[in-house]
Amino acid sequence: MADAFRFSGVADLREAFARGEVSPLAHVGAVLDRAETDGAELGAFITVDRAGAIAAAKEATARIRREGPTVWRDAPLLGVPVSVKDLIATSGLRTTRGSWEHRDWVPDADPPAVERLRAAGAVIVGKTATSEFGWSGSGNSLLTGPVRNPWNPKLSAGGSSGGAAAAVAAGMGAVAVGTDGAGSVRIPAAFCGVVGFKPSFGRIPYVPASPENLSHLGPLTRNVADAVLMTAVLAGPDPRDPYSVPSAPGEWDLPAYGGRPLRIGWIDSLGDPAPEPEIRVIACAAAAALAEAGHTVTEAAPPFADPYGVLETILAAAEAAATDPATAERAAPGRLRVAELGHRLSAVDLGRAERDRAELTERVRTAMADVDLLAMPTVPLVPFAAELDQPAEQVSKGRLPWLAWTPATYPFNLTGQPAISVPAGFTRHGLPVGLQLVGRWRADATVLAAARDLERVRPWAAAYDRLAATAT
Repeated sequence: MADAFRFSGVADLREAFARGEVSPLAHVGAVLDRAETDGAELGAFITVDRAGAIAAAKEATARIRREGPTVWRDAPLLGVPVSVKDLIATSGLRTTRGSWEHRDWVPDADPPAVERLRAAGAVIVGKTATSEFGWSGSGNSLLTGPVRNPWNPKLSAGGSSGGAAAAVAAGMGAVAVGTDGAGSVRIPAAFCGVVGFKPSFGRIPYVPASPENLSHLGPLTRNVADAVLMTAVLAGPDPRDPYSVPSAPGEWDLPAYGGRPLRIGWIDSLGDPAPEPEIRVIACAAAAALAEAGHTVTEAAPPFADPYGVLETILAAAEAAATDPATAERAAPGRLRVAELGHRLSAVDLGRAERDRAELTERVRTAMADVDLLAMPTVPLVPFAAELDQPAEQVSKGRLPWLAWTPATYPFNLTGQPAISVPAGFTRHGLPVGLQLVGRWRADATVLAAARDLERVRPWAAAYDRLAATAT
């Protein structure tokens, strides 16, 4: 019976728990079983915490029996299985950061996001796979190997939050928490056919703070309502992150369907590579469907030239500062090449990149004066081979630009704007395609409301049942 709720969202799980159709203990047990079997085949988890999750599920089951449905007012995730990307510390639970350097690290304190998950009653089932320190757009690491796509295990789940996206897509927990420094939530969301939300910079405290000021925490879910709920649980200031910002009262109570019509600008391409023709058609059709929800969708020109050089300089400098020569022989070769580039940079190079970043932010702000949202394909290509860190075309050319193949995601880390990838459809070979919606700075609720509107007119939930049928 527990497996019948494999692809249930948080609201349906809470109703099932309240009616006694399934208990958190039974449901979490089924999720753990899949994490240890299907999860191992996909490489989705680095650590599965069976003992800790069972203990938390027993406590949730008992609490629901004692207090009834009102319990979710104070603990909105009570009994719900959640996974946490292994870049994020978890007290008492191994946190490897995808590296040999930290393979045995067990933190003694939780950061704000994990504290808030626990306070909301979430059952943390384990830590999901990531590339080493999240350096690449795949989930691969020397520690755990590749993260495979649930729709085709020969292909990549994307990254660096690849384990989180694969786990959610394959029904190993209702929701997951990832990180996004250049697309690391949205890339795997697009590749795996789930929802991946990168809130505005500072919405969710990031502790320890990312030195490059590009990284965001964000949820991966199977529906938009769960992305809203997770954001509401995780958002809000914390003194440990000086960049964190408060939420306005009622900010995450989105307007009802059919609220204020939005002006949405469709952008065909934001750089090289341009979207593959099939991806362009699928994503464009999904954006056009927002008109069915009462919004206005028009073509828009790209508001900036590709800022990859800015991103490369800032990230390479950060990798150089973070690389420990003592452990370099067990580090990812690709990451070491990035660090080597960083060591060749000057303070002037970094200063120019930060200047250009500020100019980019202002250019986008000005360009969005007449539109509420921008829409575009999340990723311009289909998933590449699971064993690779980047598409084969870049590997064959010997190119260092390890993230240049995803030109629609990283610009909005540089600007700090909210952006979401939602399922747009499938290619003729059955691979998911993502549509990205980007909002004005801190207009997170607008992004989420539009994504929910699209889900209503173009529902995608049945796709997960098809995935389950294919897997069995």
